[in-house]
Amino acid sequence: MNTPHKPAGLPVVAVVIGALFFIGLVGLMGYGVLRSGDADRDVLPSALIGKPAPEFALPVLHDPSVTVDAAQLRGAPYLLNVWGSWCAACRDEHPVLTRFAESKRVRVVGYNWKDEPADALRWLEQFGNPFFVVLADQDGRYALDWGVAGAPETFLVDGQGIVRWKYTGPLTEQVVQEQLLPALAKVEQAR
Repeated sequence: MNTPHKPAGLPVVAVVIGALFFIGLVGLMGYGVLRSGDADRDVLPSALIGKPAPEFALPVLHDPSVTVDAAQLRGAPYLLNVWGSWCAACRDEHPVLTRFAESKRVRVVGYNWKDEPADALRWLEQFGNPFFVVLADQDGRYALDWGVAGAPETFLVDGQGIVRWKYTGPLTEQVVQEQLLPALAKVEQAR
């Protein structure tokens, strides 16, 4: 009489490997959940930090017959703010940017990106114009050189034309206090 064979169980090594894989997967998922609350989770550091700001020559939004280039902005620090009338987050950021610009601590240069001039002018008329000058990059050509992926984005450039700080997303009072002002203080000390 044949006795039925009991099926062999999983080898101990396979069970241990499976358990380690499961524990690792749970740990990775836990890290992802914790990281999802980090506001900077999607932000890649700018390759421009510590390097010369890209060269550009752009028309002034309010008078397209006038062109401003990178060399004309050198000599004193400036904050370059990328925005568009189509950008909802830019509207949220605007009061914060306006309060910062009113301090007159540094020139705030508007970089109107991929926008219709009439829409941009109407937007500034409605919400106010905190900018020293507004440059218009309607086709977005120079934004590629800056590494702009979306609006708003803000760059701090020192008087020698070196990018010292970048922020992706709308400026908030917290970002201004905890990041922008300390970066600006370093630029001012280096003068």
